[in-house]
Amino acid sequence: MKLSVIMPVYNRETYVVSALRSLLRQRDAADLDIIVVDDGSTDGSVDAVRFMMQGASCIRLFEQANEGVARARNAGLRQMPPQTQFVSFLDSDDISPAGRFKTDLAFFEADPTLELTYSLMTKVDVMDDQTLQPAPGGSSGTVRGVSLSAAIFRRALVDRTGFFDEDLKQGEDTDYLLRVFETAPRHVLADTVAVYYRRHTGNLTKETEVAVRAYLHVIQKSMRRRKADPSLRPVEGLFEIRNGANG
Repeated sequence: MKLSVIMPVYNRETYVVSALRSLLRQRDAADLDIIVVDDGSTDGSVDAVRFMMQGASCIRLFEQANEGVARARNAGLRQMPPQTQFVSFLDSDDISPAGRFKTDLAFFEADPTLELTYSLMTKVDVMDDQTLQPAPGGSSGTVRGVSLSAAIFRRALVDRTGFFDEDLKQGEDTDYLLRVFETAPRHVLADTVAVYYRRHTGNLTKETEVAVRAYLHVIQKSMRRRKADPSLRPVEGLFEIRNGANG
């Protein structure tokens, strides 16, 4: 199975090596194609990615001027090879848990009609960047929330959904997932922890008021789409809180 994983990067020199290591350790699960799109970083992110590319031909780096995360994600989609069968995403400050791809790709092997797996995310305050696990003593919580990294898409579903909305500065991931689920794809809500979401001072979503406005905007977009096209479905089952996790 050829799996393309798209990773947008902007000034993540501190974290991107760990993110890439977390993917490389899963090369036994699939024919990995890791597409890194640097969105005009001004720190050492590009050098860090190039360092990781040594001996890892599955990592491909593309550079562009700073144009925002939606355009970076779209640039990654455009770089997928024709052989790509499955698509996922990982942000450059997050971690893909060991065994994540092997577990969820098994659902596709069992059901050739399956279009999407959507799994859990664990929000972590402190990561151990050596073990790529949540650090002892830190706080964490597991949710079924909004995360592109929680999904593995069959390529045909991505092609049908199209590109990210480049007018959105935030919430482009929520908008994309709503557009996917509105079409009622054949999917599994798996119990795999698909991503360790690292909470830190640089998270865009820490800008609470901006994030809330972006979320409300994409919800309104979804309502307008469904009003214009009654065949689209309301989105249910994306949000579920476990282990006492909060925002």
